[in-house]
Amino acid sequence: MEKKLRIGWFSFTCCEDSTMVWIELMNENFFKWKDLLDIRYARVLKKNNKLDNIDVAFVEGAITNDEDAKKLRSIRKHSKKIVAIGSCAVNGMPAGQRNMFDDELKKEIEFLLVRFKQADKVRMVKDVVPIDDEVAGCPMQEEAFLGIMDKYLKEFGVINA
Repeated sequence: MEKKLRIGWFSFTCCEDSTMVWIELMNENFFKWKDLLDIRYARVLKKNNKLDNIDVAFVEGAITNDEDAKKLRSIRKHSKKIVAIGSCAVNGMPAGQRNMFDDELKKEIEFLLVRFKQADKVRMVKDVVPIDDEVAGCPMQEEAFLGIMDKYLKEFGVINA
């Protein structure tokens, strides 16, 4: 059996535009990647997912509550590499706009934070776990993502360097 890169795609608080770009890239690269990738976890693509033995976890979105932070730490534990995908994951914006609200506006939205169990601050992925790479943009920069994918296909011995 040929070696495959075991990947996961995870999405937290964002508009999921990078997920849509990823799906389009999967369509465009289907014949190139179908024998190279083992998609272990991608709720957008499949019902039965496995959060175990992941080579590269692609994480989109900002972390807005303690439950998401806990889930992200579990993803880190089960993944050899983590790549922050898109602006919300890389720099927390625009999902983190509320971090810059003045005291009056913070007080006005406080009931929403409590109601929806939101943390006081929106965090970028690297605020919660160490990351290995990032792909900026909203949506993510396609060429940068393709470069990262190629890098890890080589690093994990799926294709020749």
